[in-house]
Amino acid sequence: MARTGGPGSFVFGEEEKKEVLDVLEGRYLFRYGAADAEGFCHKVVDYEDELRKVMNAKHAVATTSGTSSLLASLAALGIGAGDEVIVPGYTFIASISSIMISGAIPVLAEIDDSLTIDPTKIEALITDKTKAILPVHMLGNPCKMDQIMEIAKKHNLLVLEDCCQAVGASYKGKRVGTIGDIGAFSLNVFKTISSGDGGAVITNDDNLYERAFGYHDQGHKPNRLGVEVGNRSMVGVNMRMNELTGAVALAQTRKLDWILSTLRSKKAKLKGMLQDLPYFKFRTINDPEGECATLLTLVFDTKELAEAFCAKTGGRPIAYSGWHVYNNMEQILGKMLPAKTCNPNDQKYEKHMLPQTDDILDRAVNISVGVVDKGLGAGYGINILSTDEEIEAVGNNIRELILSLGDNK
Repeated sequence: MARTGGPGSFVFGEEEKKEVLDVLEGRYLFRYGAADAEGFCHKVVDYEDELRKVMNAKHAVATTSGTSSLLASLAALGIGAGDEVIVPGYTFIASISSIMISGAIPVLAEIDDSLTIDPTKIEALITDKTKAILPVHMLGNPCKMDQIMEIAKKHNLLVLEDCCQAVGASYKGKRVGTIGDIGAFSLNVFKTISSGDGGAVITNDDNLYERAFGYHDQGHKPNRLGVEVGNRSMVGVNMRMNELTGAVALAQTRKLDWILSTLRSKKAKLKGMLQDLPYFKFRTINDPEGECATLLTLVFDTKELAEAFCAKTGGRPIAYSGWHVYNNMEQILGKMLPAKTCNPNDQKYEKHMLPQTDDILDRAVNISVGVVDKGLGAGYGINILSTDEEIEAVGNNIRELILSLGDNK
């Protein structure tokens, strides 16, 4: 069976091994410790510091997962019962479920041909209960943040960037996660960099940092050494990263820019082989220099052509990619939110409530470049370790498959 995972997981090496062995040899796995504590390597703190520098952000909080990062970010923003949060219908379920768990109401929005939220469809969804927009930089493609921030400013809304699939991406020179009020990241095995699971919250706002940190650690104020007693700023939970995870995260973060440049080079080579072909267009990349380049997405002219292509590769169009598409989220479909969180209209989620999104995803197909994940519809393609010869072989095969689609027209 072919290997799956994100690009970071393909390049685990001596760097990660060294950081982990430091922790194991020190026999101190808790993220907190006094400066002179025997064996304490402060890998989580170092990871937070490294991430801050890489992202050009003032603050970073290490967490246990992307979902934890979203929950801590929502808590930091004060999102709660009855608040409405606008979120795209094409995203991993966690973007939506974290809003629900916070007691708020997800309001599903259409995507455009970038496969990210369509800014032209946002304002029609805003009500007097809307508190935030949650743009998702889906498949490593930064959202149209200029337009989103303009809408947020006009309507006095908060912006939480879901960067879980776009660690390291940038939009017009700014790293994603630093454009809105706060950003949530994931280090899951399928993400740009990986520590198996894990994540982070970043922000430039001191108050949001204190609140996100407090929520992730039983209400404690930001504290670097030792364990704080008293003076807690809020009620929180435990989403602390441990030192072993922090060790891997640290080594991976130091590789981030190399990973991104490698992916961009390999994607450009593969994409260049397909430029002149009929029957499809490439999805719109909102910042070609800033995308993660983890996937190459083809948007076919018709649903039938997309399905015919996938039949030849053993894949499925993106519409079938599990809990990344609202139509497949049985947890919420046909159900109303609990009464205590519902608005007067009882927000309800139904299949095919987003026709523009449905049309695009029915025709869209993912080719792996760095993320190899059948769950994203990207089980076929290349990976970060693919040689030029392997890229050429895959490119030639895709060319043949697409040209053969003339028989299906």
